Amino acid sequence: MQATPKGWPRLSAAIFYDDAGAAMDWLCRAFGFEVRLKVEGDGGRIEHSELVYGEAVVMVAQSGERPRHPDWPCGASPQSIGGANTQSLMLYVDNAVEHCARARAAGAAVIEEPAVHDYGADYWADRSYGALDCEGHLWWFTERVRNPAGE
Repeated sequence: MQATPKGWPRLSAAIFYDDAGAAMDWLCRAFGFEVRLKVEGDGGRIEHSELVYGEAVVMVAQSGERPRHPDWPCGASPQSIGGANTQSLMLYVDNAVEHCARARAAGAAVIEEPAVHDYGADYWADRSYGALDCEGHLWWFTERVRNPAGE
């Protein structure tokens, strides 16, 4: 398998927001992302964006608009479809408790408080919490607290 292009993980995600520009600001403030690229079109509409958190890349896109190809489906924000989520995102952080406090202070709806999930000595233990962002996307933030035996 060839290496990925410099600065790109093997997998990145795109998520849709009714107000992509405001969501980008919120994600940076609440979850600690940084803007790597923001391409604005007419009226400030986000044409393309890349937010980074360490090696992770998330592209924030405008919901409700037909992508470049007419056969591609439109993206939707959970707030515009009754709160439904078709995916959730998980991000490793250095300290889940501190990250949770930051997110809560910025208005994230914490749906599961930070807790340790221990899968046994042959596996791992993580401290994680779950939160809904400014438009209802489900995020999980995880901190490894113990590696598998022998690792």
